[in-house]
Amino acid sequence: MTASHGDSNTGGQITNVLVANRGEIARRVFATCRRMGLGSVAVYSDADAAAPHVTEADAAVRLPGNTPAETYLRGELIIEAALAAGADAIHPGYGFLSENSDFAKAVLDAGLVWIGPPVEAIEQMGSKVASKKMMDAAGVPVLAELDPAEVTESHLPVLIKASAGGGGRGMRVVRELADLTPQIEAARREAESAFGDPTVFCERYLETGRHIEVQVMADTHGAIWAVGERECSIQRRHQKVIEEAPSPLVERIEGMRERLFEAARLAAGAIGYTGAGTVEFLADEQGEFFFLEMNTRLQVEHPVTECTTGLDLVRLQLDVAVGGALPAEPPAMRGHSIEVRLYAEDPAQDWQPQSGTVHRIDIPSVRTEFDLLDRPGVRLDTGVVDGSVVGVHYDPMLAKVISYAETRGEAARLLAAALHRAKIHGLVTNRDLLVRVLRHPAFLAGDTDTAFFTTHGLDVLAAPLVSASDEALSVVAAALAEAAANRGRARVGGGLPSGWRNLPSQSQRKSYESRATGTHEVGYRFGRTGVTVDGHDGLELVESAPDRVVLSVPGERGPVRRRFEVARYGDQVYVDSPLGPVALRRAPRFSDPADQVATGSLLAPMPGSVIRLGAEVGSQVEQGQPILWLEAMKMEHTIAAPAAGVLSAVNVTVGQQVDVGAVLAVVEPVETQENR
Repeated sequence: MTASHGDSNTGGQITNVLVANRGEIARRVFATCRRMGLGSVAVYSDADAAAPHVTEADAAVRLPGNTPAETYLRGELIIEAALAAGADAIHPGYGFLSENSDFAKAVLDAGLVWIGPPVEAIEQMGSKVASKKMMDAAGVPVLAELDPAEVTESHLPVLIKASAGGGGRGMRVVRELADLTPQIEAARREAESAFGDPTVFCERYLETGRHIEVQVMADTHGAIWAVGERECSIQRRHQKVIEEAPSPLVERIEGMRERLFEAARLAAGAIGYTGAGTVEFLADEQGEFFFLEMNTRLQVEHPVTECTTGLDLVRLQLDVAVGGALPAEPPAMRGHSIEVRLYAEDPAQDWQPQSGTVHRIDIPSVRTEFDLLDRPGVRLDTGVVDGSVVGVHYDPMLAKVISYAETRGEAARLLAAALHRAKIHGLVTNRDLLVRVLRHPAFLAGDTDTAFFTTHGLDVLAAPLVSASDEALSVVAAALAEAAANRGRARVGGGLPSGWRNLPSQSQRKSYESRATGTHEVGYRFGRTGVTVDGHDGLELVESAPDRVVLSVPGERGPVRRRFEVARYGDQVYVDSPLGPVALRRAPRFSDPADQVATGSLLAPMPGSVIRLGAEVGSQVEQGQPILWLEAMKMEHTIAAPAAGVLSAVNVTVGQQVDVGAVLAVVEPVETQENR
């Protein structure tokens, strides 16, 4: 690949690209490289040795260790990897070192092409404090920053932000002055862990608003494109969950798009920007907006812009990096695109991240992966495949699922249907929440401010897609599929129905546990005329196999056939049907006393590292009082007392790695002591 114009990075040639990142963004860049005939080099931590981005690259170089600080944040190791593998360019992806000006300079000093903006532009936008002052001077509307040391009661609520990064890392909302200092300290620790820079600042926090951002693309010849806006208002913990283009708010307010684009071009021009970048704004319902920050890199949500413009933004990054010129005008926007981030997390449990094996991930209706959509359909960008392990060291995002259609309503319907029918086995995810949001009347009406989850109730939005009665049918299907599997394994009489007797007898019984509804006992017995299921009068078994069950379900207007697909992984059971996904655990017939834990035990909700202790053994604690803090997936998680009482045991020390389910500490409740 050779540019037709002068190149400020190298002699104007790229043949082999190293991606200084992991997961789906590494795979995304590799996909464009393959389409352009370029070679690809991956880097990987020990935890990522078997990851898909490693196996599909032309070459891969190990970064010893597991944590980001040991691996993907080690710029000198990444540059050595590029030189060792014969790469002549480095693409940083997003996160990690993507907005680190020292890394960009080191890449250039090593004689490699930096596929990103000029070092000076990264420096200027790298400090969110300094960048706001610069944008203010350039005529871009801004929210003033606050020195944490000068915040008073009158400023509350305030938002603490990491100066060196984004993605919600280091962000904290403070509503009480007494909480400011401990929250600043926690934000600094998170920022240091994620970006290697503990600097934080504060700004006035707006409880509601619209997060609108503009994709910019600029070349070295003076062209600055505003390629379209995206709305990313639906967020959790200040991280985007659903993104779309164009913005429903901007579509509604006359003249807003022109003002946004002008502000974004002013921002890019003020720092001599080249390459792909995003200017982020916070807007109100009247169409007024304020500059938040400029991300000097590709964004996670760039696919919705690609789908609505027909542009491959990574290809443009590569072209611009070697001096290529953009056409005079960007293409017009077309249709509508929505992206959701599928996370391994439990929204109903305070967004608790999950770790473990992804046994299966299968999204139906996928037309393409890591490529453009030019007709209605679904695109999948994922960093995991069947059998991938989600660890504790990195962000728990499994995939980005993107729809494109001519209208916003159709795009939402396509995406919701694909997620509803997806087979996602092995980990708890936010899938049900995503589907409920995409089908919510407020979302469909375009009412999508940053308080969406609070306004409409996280408990309602995070509820299972499947109804209680339909879940019960899925549990029956699980039991009958297991019976079929048992028959298949039988050495004698395998052709006979499970538990079949000449004379009536007691029902066969199986027990399953659901996270949503608790324990299900299924009683069934096979006879001459088929199967009888306790509590399900009129239910008929049409077909059964270890992985598939078809039931005829009675109803007021007659029976309806329902098909269920069943998968088992040890004691985990997954039942997928158009009624909705159901995850179960096969309960053992007999419980092991060794599995019992003492009342008041605080169990590790995820694998992680103990970073701080908040109380000593023997001390009185109140309900909700922090006992210790875990770090997992680049975030801090507080483990609090479940009830008032005495901290009778602490089983861990600072720095200790713990597994999920480990007993961290024990709080002996007040009533237990009173009954002695």
